[in-house]
Amino acid sequence: MRKLHAFSAILWSGGELVFRQGLQLVTTLVLARLLSPVDFGLVAMLAVFIAVATVVVDGGLTTALIQRQDADHIDESSVFWFNLGSGVLVSGALFAAAPAISLFFERPELASLARLMTLVVLFSATSCVHAALLSKRLDFRTQAKAGFFSAFLSGLVAIVMALAGFGVWSLAVQAVLMALLMSSALWMLHSWRPTFVISVASLKKLSSFGAYHLGSSLLEAFYSRLYTLLIGRAFGARDLGYYGFAENIRQMPVGFTISVLSRVALPLFSTTSDDRALLRRGMQLSIRASTLLLAPVMFGLAAVADSLVPAAFGKQWVSAVPILQVLSIAGALYPIQVINLNALMAQGHAHLMFRLEVAKKGFGIALILLGLSYGLMGIAWSQLAFVLIAFVINTRYAERFAAYGLLNQLRDVLPALVVSGSMAVLVSFVGRSLDWPPSMKLLVLVPLGVVIFAVLVHLFRLKAYQELLELLANWRNRSHQSDRQQLLPEKGES
Repeated sequence: MRKLHAFSAILWSGGELVFRQGLQLVTTLVLARLLSPVDFGLVAMLAVFIAVATVVVDGGLTTALIQRQDADHIDESSVFWFNLGSGVLVSGALFAAAPAISLFFERPELASLARLMTLVVLFSATSCVHAALLSKRLDFRTQAKAGFFSAFLSGLVAIVMALAGFGVWSLAVQAVLMALLMSSALWMLHSWRPTFVISVASLKKLSSFGAYHLGSSLLEAFYSRLYTLLIGRAFGARDLGYYGFAENIRQMPVGFTISVLSRVALPLFSTTSDDRALLRRGMQLSIRASTLLLAPVMFGLAAVADSLVPAAFGKQWVSAVPILQVLSIAGALYPIQVINLNALMAQGHAHLMFRLEVAKKGFGIALILLGLSYGLMGIAWSQLAFVLIAFVINTRYAERFAAYGLLNQLRDVLPALVVSGSMAVLVSFVGRSLDWPPSMKLLVLVPLGVVIFAVLVHLFRLKAYQELLELLANWRNRSHQSDRQQLLPEKGES
């Protein structure tokens, strides 16, 4: 029953993200042809500041609300007012720091852009609790409606502004409007409202978990956007535009998978944290399924990137192709990190998660600094090296608390990785032998990759595939039974 509930939640969460990211992909396709790499690079320069500010505002408390099963309305209201107050203070500080940011990158126009984008931090703070409560009860249908509405309108406004010649301001307004509309939609669709109470006891109770999660999240936010500081300062807005473009394209499938896992894994693992065998089984199913679904997409993306980028986004982005290929391969293993860390958080070991993050990010920062001397490709390769090191580090506590360590996880992910890699090699070989326009190549290579992967999965009888089919069949049967029960007359009806 728990597996089916989780699978249903995954389908709804995935559906919401498919719609939202599908709209964002269409918007990106249009904006990439209307705007220049410099425009994208300028907005990317602000990414690390917005990301860190958003994490600081949350303080790790909304994650603590999800993790704790005994949180009440006083706890929820206290977190809301804390987030709102933090949002005002942090966005104000970022507004004041805008001239310094502009001076650091030696781009005068960044001051005005930074001041506008501080609104992203403020608007996001107003709906953190709503999103957390919906995720806690695995209600992703409501979030799907809010996400679709906000992505559609913000993307439409950005495209209209770009057509009207507003340039980089189109991207900035899109980000601000997305945050505002998402918050507004969640308030309209979710009935939860805060009471005007701030309990110090509640904040202390939640911060015992949230403080360590805050530290881990800050490290992640800073590390994942560190390249924007280094590339923007060392190479300029255009090169940052190329790297940021490759990162954004890579993040669409990776971010989709990670978002689904993050939303579902922590609430689900929190309910099974006392049962070691059940927790291990949940981790195993999640790792097998996410690798089976994501690995072929990421390896396939690397194989067709030299055709996809010019065909879909325009020839002005061709310089981003080799970066995208390396980052795509690295992205195949990211969901495994999320599953391991969520399992650790579900058991209340946020302090151990923080230790892991410190160790990993120490290696990661050193690798980025080393790669910087080799240019954009050096930084891209540093990300692949980091993912491999992080995989080893993340499994340390999984062995202790769930008897599911490095060797067991390797045994579960290698089949999908080998099959996906083999498919990508064959597709890449065929692509290089075809002297066709990029769009024509895509029409052949994408179906070819799907067929090759399906054949290999069938030949090697991947266990993860069988498990997914079983889950889908059980979920369908449960849905049909529910529909039949709704058609039966109530007791007492004639």
